[in-house]
Amino acid sequence: MSIFSKIMDAISFKGTRPTQTGQHEAQPAPGASIPGLAPQAAPAPAIPPAVAQPPLQDVDVEAQLSQLAQGKTLNWQSSIVDLMKLLGIDSSLENRKDLARELGYTGALDGSADMNIWLHKATMRKLAENGGKVPASMTD
Repeated sequence: MSIFSKIMDAISFKGTRPTQTGQHEAQPAPGASIPGLAPQAAPAPAIPPAVAQPPLQDVDVEAQLSQLAQGKTLNWQSSIVDLMKLLGIDSSLENRKDLARELGYTGALDGSADMNIWLHKATMRKLAENGGKVPASMTD
């Protein structure tokens, strides 16, 4: 399971998945590997329904996280490390590197403040793309 999928699950996205998961996008359409069928014989809409469907529901990300954070002193609103800790996800540099790769970070994977700030904003933007209600202050 990807780090981003773990984040979504921890915020109660209840079975929804990212609109773009990288590895799963290139899966062949069902029935495309039937012997004797040429690849051109596949039906025109070859996008699996799970990728083409919009998110199943709106999730108030800020409300969910605020509820989880009650009684805790974590800066989850701007810190990717604290966000991951709040969700019970290993916030080690290795996991943050994996998340950075998943979300398309092109800078140095060194755990710098720049990388971590980018990661937090990219995570929030991706949550919004997948049906999460996220304040603009967390995505800009």
